Amino acid sequence: MRRQSRKPGPSRVLSGTAKLLCARRYSARRRKPVSSLLMPHRDKGDNMKKRALLRTAMLGLALFGVAAAAGAASDYPNHPLRMIVPFTPGGGADLTARMVAEPLGKVLGQPVVVENKPGAGGTLGATQVARAAPDGYTMLYTTPGPQITNPYLMKSLPYDPRKDLMAVSKLAVVPGVLIVGKRLPVSTVDELVRYAAAHPHEVRFASAGIGSSSHLAGELFKAMAGVEIDHVPYAGTSIALRDILGGTVEIALDSVAVYLPYIQSGAVKALGVTTPFELPMLPGVPPIAKDLPGFDAAPVNYLTVPAGTPPAVIARLNAAVVEVLKSPEVRKRMMDIGVLPESSTPQAMAALIDAEAARWKKVIETSGARLD
Repeated sequence: MRRQSRKPGPSRVLSGTAKLLCARRYSARRRKPVSSLLMPHRDKGDNMKKRALLRTAMLGLALFGVAAAAGAASDYPNHPLRMIVPFTPGGGADLTARMVAEPLGKVLGQPVVVENKPGAGGTLGATQVARAAPDGYTMLYTTPGPQITNPYLMKSLPYDPRKDLMAVSKLAVVPGVLIVGKRLPVSTVDELVRYAAAHPHEVRFASAGIGSSSHLAGELFKAMAGVEIDHVPYAGTSIALRDILGGTVEIALDSVAVYLPYIQSGAVKALGVTTPFELPMLPGVPPIAKDLPGFDAAPVNYLTVPAGTPPAVIARLNAAVVEVLKSPEVRKRMMDIGVLPESSTPQAMAALIDAEAARWKKVIETSGARLD
């Protein structure tokens, strides 16, 4: 008997319909609408536009910054400047700074006001400048201490001597002179070396204090001559001078400006100068280097500004210093007190700081000198 084919019942029809609906729903979920297919392209374009706008904005800000800096440099200076001297009023650095400050202000078109900030071997004044705004309105007129020698005389400094201050120019070379009291039976450097070698620890040298230029010059002389002379530190040059004249100590290596009147009056004898060349204010007095080849202990005075000062501002200051030191009047005033006017480029001064630091580091370590 032939079996009749069974027609699908309602339940099977519904089941097929359900399957079809499920398939369509699944396909709809898998298939993205046209709008969703277009969205990624529209998002990508928007992102590209946003990035382009951001780059344009950043470039604009950068150009604005450059223009602002250039404008500030071209307008510099538009108000008074401060020249910090990290030593007491009336000292050699202070006197020289004031000789330079007034004509410097005239060249720049704004007053340069000298402010004394003494303490800790020049560290207090140097710290003030290192922390000042890097806009060229705060300068440091300094000797080697704050950047060149203090890093090796002190355990730590409140500023980085190389990174926090930028060189502008050399301003002066401050030559020293080796003097002896009249009681010491020597008239030349060679005679002094021979006498000191024959009388170890009997010759004493005075200085303006531990770590001062006069102290380190004495230590350099001691090391190069190979003699045993003892250091006697004083609280300033004037007190040391009194004891030199009184015969309490025998010798000193200090600024020509300090001892020149006493040399000229015959109160002390000048044996040699600390520069590698003779000095016009002390004709006939040979360099110490004549007997001790390579001896050079003439500290420099120079100008620095806070790190980050715009190059155009530094260039403006440097050009002004060069112009000031060309003045015959300024040069004469400086040389009258035993100071040699001398300028430099910022790069040359920075290189000199590095070279001098390396040289004096050896002297300080050999001597064992400490300020703390």
